[in-house]
Amino acid sequence: MVQPVILCGGSGTRLWPLSREQMPKQFLRLTSSLSLLQQTLGRLEGLTTASPIIMAHQAHRFLVAEQLREQAQQARIVLEPEGRNTAPAIACAALLALEAGDDPLLLVLPADHAIGDEAAFQKSVNRAVTLAEQGYLVTFGVVPTCPETGYGYIACGEALGHGHKLSAFIEKPDSQCAAKLIEQGNTLWNSGMFLLRASSYLEQLERLQPQMLSACRDAVTRAQSDLDFLRLDKQAFTACASDSIDYAVMEHCKNAAVISLDAQWSDIGSFDALWSIGTPDEAGNVIRGDALLKATANSLIMAEHRLVATLGVADLIVVETPDSVLVAHRDRAQEVKQLVATLTQAGRSEPCSSSEVHRPWGSFQAVDSGGRHQVKHITVKPGGRLSLQRHHHRAEHWVVVSGTARVTVDERCFLVSENQSTYIPIGTLHRLENPGKIPLELIEVQSGAYLGEDDIERFDDVYARQSNE
Repeated sequence: MVQPVILCGGSGTRLWPLSREQMPKQFLRLTSSLSLLQQTLGRLEGLTTASPIIMAHQAHRFLVAEQLREQAQQARIVLEPEGRNTAPAIACAALLALEAGDDPLLLVLPADHAIGDEAAFQKSVNRAVTLAEQGYLVTFGVVPTCPETGYGYIACGEALGHGHKLSAFIEKPDSQCAAKLIEQGNTLWNSGMFLLRASSYLEQLERLQPQMLSACRDAVTRAQSDLDFLRLDKQAFTACASDSIDYAVMEHCKNAAVISLDAQWSDIGSFDALWSIGTPDEAGNVIRGDALLKATANSLIMAEHRLVATLGVADLIVVETPDSVLVAHRDRAQEVKQLVATLTQAGRSEPCSSSEVHRPWGSFQAVDSGGRHQVKHITVKPGGRLSLQRHHHRAEHWVVVSGTARVTVDERCFLVSENQSTYIPIGTLHRLENPGKIPLELIEVQSGAYLGEDDIERFDDVYARQSNE
């Protein structure tokens, strides 16, 4: 049996301002109407697999659950309290798979990749099964199409069935070294995807990283169920060393193998990669959103909120969001990560959150703010129910735009329909629900001395959140 393990903890900082800490790229709909996570799960159809294990950061648990619900997908969602890279995440998934009584082949897939040819992907997976059943730890190497500097490379050794022995991992090269690697012809791009038997991986981890494996065992043994999630023990997991499977295991074991993958793959690791898989116009421009281009060539233009117009430019990345605009040369796409680091060091909020914030009950978007006021557009999905709560520093005025709201204020419970409003005084116990079949849309006007999201005292919450979640 093949057990999919979806690694869903990436941050995608090179795709800022689209990708944020609270809404990283695996949850974004970058290439289709489905998110990258949903596409990853979808390409398992046609393979004989068990229900996936999804390894995710605890802060993203409701995003994962909602996107699974949209696809009617069943999966086990395992929550990491902090990111510890791929080696510990795969170890915990392997331990959980063995707990079920089987020793499956783990198909490890990052949640944020794009694959254009799913049939070719599945063919490579099936070819890898034979090697994995023989005890090999198999990685998938992508057939290069250009001397790419944004990917690591894999050097192939002697032939081995449908694949090769893995000779070496090569760090991301400069352009000259990348060209030489392509020319020599026995190297592939490192995809970060693997097929390996759970027990074989744990045996190698026991030999090479015994302390890591011990910490992972403790984290799984002391894990706690929380609604539909399994929370790894925080103390044990955070004591674990942070390392990738490449460095921790694959580089040091003799039974590592590589299967080639030629399936229109991209890790969408930068805006230049996103441009390369897009559908260009006659001038080589890839456009999304409301854009007007004149004398513009070979550029990526993404407008989320307003018109973007360009004139007399080439090889640019222009990304517009409600709160941030990025303008960069395509040759510098890999450096967006450094820009985000600078913003983070400056204490800016933009790398973490955007004007639209997702919650398990729906979402809200900032419309306006001032010294003592804040206006939000709130969407509550059908059946969504905010916590029973109160605020100590702000009052709220709700105006229903569409749908029907069920409102609780202290001991009263009443309905508020379209074009009606209600007022929530400071310190009043209150709750908002959507009892209807369509999304509830409302405008919330907050006023008070302090308007932070941490001014929430919760008394009852069906989602078991902390105060600032």
